[in-house]
Amino acid sequence: MEWTIPGTTIRGSRAEVEASIRQIEGMFLGGGMIRSQLASVSGVEAHDIQNWVKRGFLPNPVNKRYSIQQFSRIVTINMLRTAMPMDRICSLLTYVNGKLDDESDDLIDDTVLYFMFLRLAARARHIGGKDSWDTAIADILSTYDEPIPGAKHRIDQVLRIMLTAWIGVQTIRRAEQMLSELEEA
Repeated sequence: MEWTIPGTTIRGSRAEVEASIRQIEGMFLGGGMIRSQLASVSGVEAHDIQNWVKRGFLPNPVNKRYSIQQFSRIVTINMLRTAMPMDRICSLLTYVNGKLDDESDDLIDDTVLYFMFLRLAARARHIGGKDSWDTAIADILSTYDEPIPGAKHRIDQVLRIMLTAWIGVQTIRRAEQMLSELEEA
């Protein structure tokens, strides 16, 4: 089933999430993206990206190029900002990554977190109650090595919040679409 990769404008296949991840990784083989390219693939206005750097939501680009980690942070923020205010998003990301413009204190690389989320989102239609969420998240986190005790628990909590927020937005969008179809009939 085709989908727009969460937080981006990129079309991909939910069933082939690993191909979508490789596609994203491939975009950075040339050494990063300039802001206009990043704006195009993320759907975030270039001035918003620049503002987020100024506000300390992500590190400065190097030689005007944004890394895959910065891309991952930007698309995570973009995906979540339809569900929660920016201060809550920053609080959530700070919970696992400390100071947002300093990658040296991160419990998890932004790209690893985003790709974990993509794998969960791809499975979301098949994740039912709490037990299946626990199983899906445990599976996603099975290869994560904690840099400090308790880090895995923090990542688990953040993934649950991200997935809940994303599913909530998808549900609202579907309800709005259904209402529009009803009104057209």
